[in-house]
Amino acid sequence: MEIQEIERILKENLNLDEVYVQGENAHFGVIVVSDEIARLSRLKQQQTIYAPLMDYFSTGEIHALTIKTFSVEKWKRERLLNPLN
Repeated sequence: MEIQEIERILKENLNLDEVYVQGENAHFGVIVVSDEIARLSRLKQQQTIYAPLMDYFSTGEIHALTIKTFSVEKWKRERLLNPLN
């Protein structure tokens, strides 16, 4: 599965300010920036992010997904401390 496809699916199905995906060979990591999602419990965050991707888990196109969530404010601070390359 292509990284851009995962980003597109998440952007189309969730209310996100930003989303970043990395990985290969069915193992991916996502960074989701959304005040709405950041307010949820960890379990609800995972359920919300996994939901639009479930078909890809069942086909094996995605085997593992690591999720990091940030509020917009926390993401601004994170970016100042650890800029993306």
